[in-house]
Amino acid sequence: MAAGEDNAGETMGPADIRRVLALLPHRYPMLLVDRVVSMVKDQSIHAVKAVTMNEPFFQGHFPGRPIMPGVLIVEALAQAGGVLAIESLGLAGSGKLVYFMGIDGVKFRKPVEPGHLLDLHVTILQAKRNICKFEGRAMLDGQLATECQFTAMIADPPSD
Repeated sequence: MAAGEDNAGETMGPADIRRVLALLPHRYPMLLVDRVVSMVKDQSIHAVKAVTMNEPFFQGHFPGRPIMPGVLIVEALAQAGGVLAIESLGLAGSGKLVYFMGIDGVKFRKPVEPGHLLDLHVTILQAKRNICKFEGRAMLDGQLATECQFTAMIADPPSD
């Protein structure tokens, strides 16, 4: 990641929701990262999503047995990857967006339910110009819930 090379490997401490909101364009109900526990620029991030019964998707998925949809777990991992990419490239406040290009090898190991604290661990596998390949693991109490690899592109938002 060219823009962040001088700070490559720089460890960053916790970041609260205000910092997350400054890095991502997502807002409720699609914002799926509540805070960043730690981040090493150009390398990895550990973020957290607190899963609550108030999530709008639990109304229909599934009544009587609420389970977080797998696609939203993958989206949470992608948002954590977006925070990592935008912060690593020094693009906070630039209006740049991180777009999915591909998702590979998704495996769901454990259901994610209300009351869970979902630990999102994302590592950059490869970065070239504006395209990054990531590996993501969503963990529940140290146990693997979901894993995948995904590719994303950093680009300008569509013009009006």
